[in-house]
Amino acid sequence: MYNILLVEDDVKIREVITDYFEDKSNGTMRIDIASNGNAALEKVYENRYDLLILDIMLPYLDGFAVCKEVRKNDDIPIIFITARDSQEDVFRGYALGCDDYVVKPFSIPIFYKKAEALIRRSKGLVRSNVLTCGEITLNPNNGIVTVNGEQINLTAKEYALLKVLLENKGKIISRRKLLDIVWGYDNDKDERALDPHIKNIRKALGHNGAVIKTIIGRGFRIGDEN
Repeated sequence: MYNILLVEDDVKIREVITDYFEDKSNGTMRIDIASNGNAALEKVYENRYDLLILDIMLPYLDGFAVCKEVRKNDDIPIIFITARDSQEDVFRGYALGCDDYVVKPFSIPIFYKKAEALIRRSKGLVRSNVLTCGEITLNPNNGIVTVNGEQINLTAKEYALLKVLLENKGKIISRRKLLDIVWGYDNDKDERALDPHIKNIRKALGHNGAVIKTIIGRGFRIGDEN
């Protein structure tokens, strides 16, 4: 049995998540509810949870404050769910120690799979292999990217794009497929929206950025060869 604390002040969202998770997991997930930040901290102090699902806009204490307080003493996996998708908020969430950041509205089946995978990883039930390409390493277990042993900083989208490319090293991944995987299958973004993200990844990788190749008319490929 996995115990999950859902901190959300929207009753409808609470009901949708609770009903789906408890039904889909065949009773192996139990959802506890808190409707504000103060109540969330009380429950975390009094109980042991396997996952914290945390809205940002909450009464009394917002999700950022709750996450910061929880991280002082607990390494429980944390997923933010929020309507706020600004880059600054995403940075702040990851800086405070969240494990994932999901923007409303979201697909409940995909959200369930994210939560399930995060719990399993935290329990050591699955271990993702470290992805490498030359001097570049990406560790899916802790989200750290290094180049020649030095950690680099990427945005959430940049990290996700690099991860997809490394998972398919040597293969050409189309622009549309990258958008669908990273932004979701219902996205309506122009394929050129990828270009500034790829440019930023290459810049962060330094001279190693040359391993990301643009295949004109087809997409992108990452490989060890120069």
